[in-house]
Amino acid sequence: MIQTRNLTKCFGDLTAVDDLTLDIAPGELFAFLGPNAAGKTTTIKLLAGLLRPTAGSCSIGGHDLQREPEAARRLLAYIPDFPFLYEKLTCAEFMRFTGEMFEVDPAEIPTRTGALFERFGLDAYRHELTENLSHGTRQRLVIASALLHDPKVLIIDEPMVGLDPMHTRIVKDALKERSRAGATIFLSTHQLAVAEELADRIGIIGHGRLIAIGTLDELRRQTSGAQELESIFISLTEGEADLAARG
Repeated sequence: MIQTRNLTKCFGDLTAVDDLTLDIAPGELFAFLGPNAAGKTTTIKLLAGLLRPTAGSCSIGGHDLQREPEAARRLLAYIPDFPFLYEKLTCAEFMRFTGEMFEVDPAEIPTRTGALFERFGLDAYRHELTENLSHGTRQRLVIASALLHDPKVLIIDEPMVGLDPMHTRIVKDALKERSRAGATIFLSTHQLAVAEELADRIGIIGHGRLIAIGTLDELRRQTSGAQELESIFISLTEGEADLAARG
């Protein structure tokens, strides 16, 4: 459902993403990890069609993002690490705007909005201007709006930032349900416990290059049996310079 081939993005002399090739299947929940400045957010923006690659390609559901951008974007929803909202819209108005943008049947928008507001604890904010929301409430609204058109692909950058434990659990359960229903989820996070709990497979990037990929058990075998993801992550990223030189 998500495919990249030799995907590369340069900013001047800096290669932020370097020859990245991935195949992520329908229904897979894929966690994308790396140290700061490893290339995670640049990769996500390439997958969401917000950046053009310097070289290589990226496709969503078989649609190349450069040749068929509209067809690719209709399949996906992007949740950034810092939620962007139209400040002078209420939460309900923002959901209607999002539904119309993704061509959801207008008769369906109130029903879907109601179900999502109930799920994410947003009913009390229905008529509140988004400019008045806390960061955590804004994050929940952005997640709810991303799910409104029932996307086949979710591309998410740090979804749990600003959420309390109860709403973190609600979001994690929602992501697992979407994945089990067939949606493909590409999740970038620094919260290794979230990746360990949710991910079917994990990719680890360093200096723009993919240095490891696999299930948690496969990554354990690559690191002499380290059990916890934190230990695996540190082991692999500490040696990323040598791995990149060999790769």
